[in-house]
Amino acid sequence: MERHALTLIADDRPGLLRDLSARVEGNIEWLAVEVHGGVATVHLEVEGGVPSFEGVAGVRESYAAPSASSVFGKRVIVIGGGAQVAQVAAGAISEADRHNLRGERISVDTIPLVGEAGLAEAVRAVARLPRARILVLAGAIMGGEIAQAVLDLRAAGVLVISLNMVGSVPAAADLVVTDPVQAGVMAVMAIAETARFDLARVRGRRY
Repeated sequence: MERHALTLIADDRPGLLRDLSARVEGNIEWLAVEVHGGVATVHLEVEGGVPSFEGVAGVRESYAAPSASSVFGKRVIVIGGGAQVAQVAAGAISEADRHNLRGERISVDTIPLVGEAGLAEAVRAVARLPRARILVLAGAIMGGEIAQAVLDLRAAGVLVISLNMVGSVPAAADLVVTDPVQAGVMAVMAIAETARFDLARVRGRRY
């Protein structure tokens, strides 16, 4: 079925999403809401016909927009210490550029974090990020609850690459790579359809 992306500007009020969804005859694939000063900006992607929101109380305007997947595509998420994150990002961005020139749409998101609790929470949150396909954990030491979060994330279907570091996280990851730049490159290759690299064939190894 055809997929359509729309953006709506509406008054922020109880029942707004209920009334909007009632107008959608197909399947809502993605939805995001931002509220500022009592005004809601609603982004949604639907599979099926183009819905009409004319007459829905509080809707000021609606217009078609490119889907997030067609603009930003699959996402590489990099979490960890600032220095290592920067090096992984350098490799991932360089490799993504090469594949995006061939028609891919791969974006790279980073966040430097410290602390076991904060890192574990961030790792689990990756499963809730739209279009996130692979996580690279970049740091010097990670273990404990972070390792369990990695296992939970893998169970949710997100690939995980870890730098070769102290702690139990490397043993929990799909792949361990020592060089941070190479880790970024391999992360992009693992999710790019224009690359000939199958992470499943090297799962559990260290490089």
